[in-house]
Amino acid sequence: MEIKINHGEVMTIALVGRLDTVTSKELLEAFGKEEVKEDLLILDMKDLEYISSAGLRALLAIKKELADKNKALEIHNLNNICKEVFKVTGFGNILTVK
Repeated sequence: MEIKINHGEVMTIALVGRLDTVTSKELLEAFGKEEVKEDLLILDMKDLEYISSAGLRALLAIKKELADKNKALEIHNLNNICKEVFKVTGFGNILTVK
């Protein structure tokens, strides 16, 4: 998986490929190395092909860490496969999806 991080008015992390057991650890490590100064983190999943339960857990961990710092997380550009995963698991109700 490729992880592209940009800082600006909002922090954006673009994910390319698959977010699974192995790559969710990569995402958490990359996120942990960043200093989040912005009030909003957008995870752009336009090029994410697949997300597993481990990937969903990673998203929850990021949301919790941001919430502890009074910062927000939004998920943007889910493809149809990932939208279905969010719908079936209820993550569409837990995370802000736009």
